[in-house]
Order: sequence, then C-alpha cells, then structure tokens
Amino acid sequence: MRWREERSQGEVDERRFDVERSGRTIPGVLWTPPEGRPAVGLVLIGHGASGHKRADYVAGLGRAFARRGMAAAAIDGPVHGERRADGGSNSQLTFLEFCQVWSSDPSMIDEMLADWRSVLDELLALGQIDGRVGWWGVSMGTIIGLPLVAAEPRIEAAVFGLMGLTGPTRERFAEDAPRLACPLLFLVQWDDQIFPRQSAFELFDAFGVEDKRLYTHPGRHGDLPPEAFRLSEAFLAQKLGAKIG
Repeated sequence: MRWREERSQGEVDERRFDVERSGRTIPGVLWTPPEGRPAVGLVLIGHGASGHKRADYVAGLGRAFARRGMAAAAIDGPVHGERRADGGSNSQLTFLEFCQVWSSDPSMIDEMLADWRSVLDELLALGQIDGRVGWWGVSMGTIIGLPLVAAEPRIEAAVFGLMGLTGPTRERFAEDAPRLACPLLFLVQWDDQIFPRQSAFELFDAFGVEDKRLYTHPGRHGDLPPEAFRLSEAFLAQKLGAKIG
C-alpha cells in the first residue's frame, strides 16, 4: 500500500492510497477517526456507475462513519475515477462505458472482487482497525458488492439497493443471493426508472439470510433521501459494534 496524500478535517482523517495487484493500480481513499485512534469497524463503500471514490455521497458516508469512531474506504470502479484518463470528470461517459463493460466483459466482477479483497487485506494489516467489516453499495455498488459479500466471510453486514434481479449479472445474482449469510438492509426507490421495484423485490426475496430488512421511499433511481443514509449508518454501526448515536 502506498499513501498518496492526507487531509485532516476536524473529527476525520482522510488518506488517499494506491494498492498494487497483478499489474493493476487500485486507487482508494480511507476515512478514519483523527490522530491515529483505533477504529471500531470498517465499512467498504461501493460507488455508483456514474461516480467515483470521492463522489459527494461516498465522501459524506466515509466521514459520517469516521465520526462514529469507525473506518471507511472506497476505491474507484472498473472504468471510474483515477482509472480513467479524464479522472472521471464526464459522468455520462463513465456511466455508458460501465454499462458496456458490464454487458460485454464477464471478468469484470471477479477482477473488482480481487481488487477489493486486496485492499481489505492491506487495510486490516495496518493494525489500526477492528476486524469487523461491513459493506455499503447501491446500484453499481450492489452489482459488485453482492458477489463480494457472498464470497468474503470477513464482511459481517451489508447495505445494498437500487438494483434488481435483472441485467447481465442476473444469473450470478440468482446464484449468489441465496448464499448471503450476513444481516442486510436493502434500499428501494419506489419509482426507480432503471431497476423497477418489482425486480428489486425479486432480488430481495432471493436473499437467503433471515435477518434482512427492506426500506422503500418514493422517488427515482438516484433520489435516495437523507434518512436512507442515516438508517444505513445506524444499521452498519450497530451490526459492527460501533457507536450508534
């Protein structure tokens, strides 16, 4: 792991890092409590298909978890952020390129899983983070996160959403969803124009774990309300043993 830059923002330290794996550079950000204080729990945050590791809602979540005494980390997706020549400045082009990769490259999911597992290994090896790990990721964050959580026993709680049992990875979801063993919260936008609610309900039904919760709210795909983020934070904090209030 190579540290690139560090910022201190009151109650939160933010550190930019790179992890190397099989010739791939994985750009990431880590948010932690300040002054090297040990973090209770680690949340891995998966951004959406038009975003990157420092999208506003990703950074907002990272800082919120750090203020609870936790650590949070995000990495750029397969064609996102600093993996691109334009740094992810054109969100529409990024979205279109991800959709193309999602539909044409069957290795994309497994490569991203390997990236995330390499990053998780490096973060836990720092010795500054309690070993309890969670996942937060909606839309593309579920496309990548669901197979990761199904395969990674170190992840003990998850928030998914804005996704259904549909698309190029439908068959993989149908295999992986029943294998999930950790508590999960699933976020659905009632008027989602990309992944209609019926396909989201089908995916929720497919999850095999008994401790699963469904939160729905009126609105389109990208219109998650603030309370959905607050509920996510409290759910993961409680499941990972961190500060709830």
